[in-house]
Amino acid sequence: MKEQLLKAMQRNQLVDLMYMSKSGGITKRRVKVIKMIGESFQAYCFMKNDKRTFIIDSVLAAVPVIQREREVI
Repeated sequence: MKEQLLKAMQRNQLVDLMYMSKSGGITKRRVKVIKMIGESFQAYCFMKNDKRTFIIDSVLAAVPVIQREREVI
């Protein structure tokens, strides 16, 4: 998971996360990874419109968001 998040950060890609909070709640977040800090990472969370720190082990799934450019006819 750490490598996948690192690649997304290097490519400046958005990532959709399934994340488990400390209380056990599961949320879906769209984030932009800013920096890796040991076993956690800092990211801009579009759901909260703020920077957040996430624990890598609490990430259940991470899928890069693929944005296609629209075709001009």
